[in-house]
Amino acid sequence: MKYKLLAASILATMSTSALSATYQLTELGALEGAKYSYVTDVSESGHIIGIANGLYNLPVDIEHIDFSLSLIQNAYTNEVNAFELSDKDITFTLDDIKKNNAVATNADAHSFMIRFLANNVSANYQFQKLSSLTAIKYDSGAAVEQTLFDINSPDYPGVTRSVTNFYNAVAEDGTTVGWGSAPFDKIEFTIEEETDPTSWFTRDFIERGIIISESGMEVPLVPRFSEYGGTSQASDIVKAADGYIVVGNMSLGIPQTRQTIITDYCNEKDEPFSTCIEIINNQTTRGIFNKQAAKWTLDNAFNITSTEALGLALVPDVDEIENTTFISNALAVNSQGVAVGVSNTRYYDNYSTILTMPAYFKDGKAVEFINQPDGWQGGKSLAINDNNVVTGYATRRIDGALRNKFFYHDIATGTTVYPDSYFTSSSSYGNSINNQGYIVGEGEVGISDNSRRSAAFIYKIGDDKITNLNDLLPCYGMDGTSSYSYSMSEAKVINENNEIFGVATKTVEKRDSLGKVVTDVNGKTEYESVAVAVKLSPIPNGTIEDCAPPEAEVYERRSASFSWYGLLLLPLIAFRRVFRF
Repeated sequence: MKYKLLAASILATMSTSALSATYQLTELGALEGAKYSYVTDVSESGHIIGIANGLYNLPVDIEHIDFSLSLIQNAYTNEVNAFELSDKDITFTLDDIKKNNAVATNADAHSFMIRFLANNVSANYQFQKLSSLTAIKYDSGAAVEQTLFDINSPDYPGVTRSVTNFYNAVAEDGTTVGWGSAPFDKIEFTIEEETDPTSWFTRDFIERGIIISESGMEVPLVPRFSEYGGTSQASDIVKAADGYIVVGNMSLGIPQTRQTIITDYCNEKDEPFSTCIEIINNQTTRGIFNKQAAKWTLDNAFNITSTEALGLALVPDVDEIENTTFISNALAVNSQGVAVGVSNTRYYDNYSTILTMPAYFKDGKAVEFINQPDGWQGGKSLAINDNNVVTGYATRRIDGALRNKFFYHDIATGTTVYPDSYFTSSSSYGNSINNQGYIVGEGEVGISDNSRRSAAFIYKIGDDKITNLNDLLPCYGMDGTSSYSYSMSEAKVINENNEIFGVATKTVEKRDSLGKVVTDVNGKTEYESVAVAVKLSPIPNGTIEDCAPPEAEVYERRSASFSWYGLLLLPLIAFRRVFRF
C-alpha cells in the first residue's frame, strides 16, 4: 500500500511455477441508494473505506424557491427546448414542482431541479446546496455510510446532504481520517435597503479534517488559524506504538491584502458575513488562507500531543507575505513519519511564476524533486512506502497538450524514474506503492482524445513497462461465450500480500435520479455502465487468456509478457474503468 508495515517474505514463498498466476476479482459491495462506489484506502489488517457517488433521491427543498425568478424560468425554458430537440414531450411544469411535489414522483422534474441547484452551487447562496458524494466504510461485506460533519435536516427527513465528504485513509486498528465541509444552514437575511428577508445558505467552515476511531469517537482537527472558520484536511494516518501520525494541511494565517478585502466588503449589507467570506475565497487565486502541509501526533487515547506545519518548497519574500497566499499539502505518510504531497514553488525560469509541484516533507523541510528544466510544470506525490520511495505523477506538455506521467522517486538516491505508459501521450498516475516495489495506478488507453479511457495497471520497480490489469482478467463470462462483465479502470491500493483494491465498471440496469429502473419507448429496460469497488486476490496457478489477435489489442495487451507476473497477478472475475477525485 502507501506506507504500511512490511509483510515478511511474501515473494520468497511463491513458487516459480506461478509465472502465469492470476487474480480473482471480488466486488466489495455498494452503498444502498448510490449508483457508484470507490475504494480510497485499505489497511494491512483488512479495514476498507471508500466513497459513494451518484446518490439517488437527493432531497430538494422547494419551500424557499421563488419560481417566478427569471433564473429558474430560463432554466425551465432551456429544459423544454432540450426535450424538443430529442423529440420528446416534457413531463412536468414548474407548477407541478411547486404545487404537486413533482420532484418526489417525477424523475425528469427531480433531475431538472438537481441540475439547476448544482449549476448555482458556488455562485448563488440563496439556493439549496446539495452533494451527491458521501463517505463509506465496508463492514462485513456491506457499505455503511459515514456522515462525518453532516447533521439531520430540519426541513426534510435524513441528513442535509449539503456537505462534501472525503474519506481518505485507514490505520491498522481501523481508525480513519478524512475531511469534509460544515453543513449549510438556511437562515433569513435582509439585504440593506430591502424590507423583506430572504433565505440564504451559510456554513461555519469550508473544510475541516477529522479522525474517527474504530469505536466511533470523533476528533475534529481545528486548524492553527481558525478565524473565518479556517481550513484543515486529513489525508493519511499511520498507527504508531504510542499513538497515531496524521498528515494533511491546515490554515496558518491570512495575508494583509486578503484581510483588507474582507474588511472592505464583508459588511453584511449585501449578504451574510460567512457568505461573503466564501465568495472571496472562491474568487481569489489560491483562496484567502495561507495553508501548509501539517502533521498531527496523537496518543492512544486520541489526544493531540503535537501539531507541526511542514513548510513550503519556497521562501515568500516580504511583498508576497502581505499580498498573496501559498499552499502545501501532505497526502501520504510512511511509518517513519516521512510525508509526501504537493507544494507551491517557483518556476525555475521566472521568479514570480508559482507552480504546484510534487514534494516530500522530511527533517523539517519541504523538498521539490521534479526537474523543471525538463519541461515538468506540475503534479502530485500520492504515496510513499517504508523504503522512502515515492510515487505519483508529474505534468508536462507532450504532443501539444499537457499530460500527466506517473513516476517513482527514491529519496535516498534522489533518482526519479518515469516508466513508459501505455503510449507516449497517455496520461498515467501512480496511486499506491508497497514495500516490495510494486506500484498500481491507471493510465489512458486509446490514441484519439475522443476515445481515451482509463485502464488500471501494475508495475514493478526495475521493469520497463506497465502491465494493464485487464490483460490478467478472463476473456469471457461464466457461460464461456459472453464478454467478461468487468473492466478495471483504476487500481487504488496494493498491500503487502499484493492484493489490489480499486474500481471496475460493469453494465447494470439504468436507473433515474429517483432510483427507478429506466425503460425506453418500447418498454424495454435500458442499461448503463457504473463504477464498483473491487478487490483482486492473487491466484498462484492461473493462466493468461489470449482474448483477441495482437493487432486488435495494440494498447490493451501489449505488455503481457513480463517475467515478474509470477510474483503476483492474473485472471479474476473482473473489471475495466474509474473515477478520479
